[in-house]
Amino acid sequence: MRWACVLLPHLAIDAVLRHQSDPDAAHVLVTGPVQRRILHAVNPAARNAGLQPGMLLSAAQLLTHDFHTHVYNPEQEATARTMLAMWAYGFSSQVSLALPHAIVLEIAGSRALFGEWPDISRRLSSELDAMGFRHRLVAAPNPHAAWVLARVHRELGVDDGLLLQALGHVPIEQSGLPADTVTTLSRSGLRKLRQVFVLPRESMARRFPPTALAHLDALRSSDAISLPLFVPPDRFESRIEFEYEVESSQALLFPLRRLTADLATFLACRDGGVQRYTLVFEHEKHPSSTLQIGLLSPEREANVLFDLARSRLDHLALPAGVRGMQLRADELPPFVPASRDLFDTRPQQAVPWNQLRERLRARLGDASVQNVVLHPDHRPERATRSTGMQPKRAPVLPQRPAWLLPRPIPLHGSVEVLDVPERIESGWWDGNDVLRDYQRVRTRDGQIAWAFRSPKMPGQWWLQGWFA
Repeated sequence: MRWACVLLPHLAIDAVLRHQSDPDAAHVLVTGPVQRRILHAVNPAARNAGLQPGMLLSAAQLLTHDFHTHVYNPEQEATARTMLAMWAYGFSSQVSLALPHAIVLEIAGSRALFGEWPDISRRLSSELDAMGFRHRLVAAPNPHAAWVLARVHRELGVDDGLLLQALGHVPIEQSGLPADTVTTLSRSGLRKLRQVFVLPRESMARRFPPTALAHLDALRSSDAISLPLFVPPDRFESRIEFEYEVESSQALLFPLRRLTADLATFLACRDGGVQRYTLVFEHEKHPSSTLQIGLLSPEREANVLFDLARSRLDHLALPAGVRGMQLRADELPPFVPASRDLFDTRPQQAVPWNQLRERLRARLGDASVQNVVLHPDHRPERATRSTGMQPKRAPVLPQRPAWLLPRPIPLHGSVEVLDVPERIESGWWDGNDVLRDYQRVRTRDGQIAWAFRSPKMPGQWWLQGWFA
């Protein structure tokens, strides 16, 4: 089993249902001219109500009015298929969209990381269910055989020794052969592929086009088969269109969660992160509203991206109802996961620092929470900046307080000196030279302070910061 096929027989309507707040209700896709709409696809609830693909919309409305109608959009289906290909790219570097209604991926090289086929199948199926896509999963020695078997079986894994036997039971209507070839074989009394496999090759070559014989050879092949491989795009863009104007920001949270989850899937397949993304809210009679969301460091966790967008959305005043929503991300820098201890002693409810920082920025504003980087200057008030690159190796310094004052202020009252002085003499080159003897001291209230005295003003303590 070297190739897996993810067959997506209901992709068109699943791409719509996953953006609906009530996907279990009856939904149908319609196509054709306005005067003669027909049902392109239906979900299980609509099928249970008697609706079938190919039925006229007017006939369906005679049966029931209790269903939601969506116009079939081939671009939306293609976008969903591309997104799933990016998801599959997280399991294999060889992913192809060459076969209809399916995604095929090479899994022989993935076993060392994800286990044998039963383990891979469970993981693929679980994640597809979470994303809202119905599917069939089959593994076989080559992608064409996996695709054909997936048209018959919901889940299957076939090795080389059993491939011909499994293919032999496939009806020729499901074999992937050209329609004309299937018709001719059916009129000859052939029903299964095993009957086709025993036909003389010379006779097949005379009676049928070369594509039919090439397809039969590809099904039985145990060698590597060349297929055009999927290449992930360099930017992310996804859009959801609503049937009516959405007035409440709370009603936008469900599609927002879907968009950020799709972005996280895209980033995982690229093994990258996002540092800035844009939400666009489309209105009927007003220009689109734009919400820029920037992060201090690259991130790719779906929950983090959603929480940041939700916090920003709470403070956004939209001029009118929303008819469509887009998420775009162009800045996709490399992602470096935060280092963690093997035995993490933090409480389970503790929030990682990078997530807490972004939540504070979302609630308080970008200017209220700033990044701090070291600056090569011994003067405490000039030793950090809010912009620039963090040095690879921090200097070795005595203990410093977590809370520094913007500028030193006089410290009145008696204090208890706790350590030896540390002299800082610097700044002669820019005219702001200092000469200070810093020490940790304890005030009358028991607080630990970082203070200094200057030979220029002996006896006066100056407060520089507080220790926690």
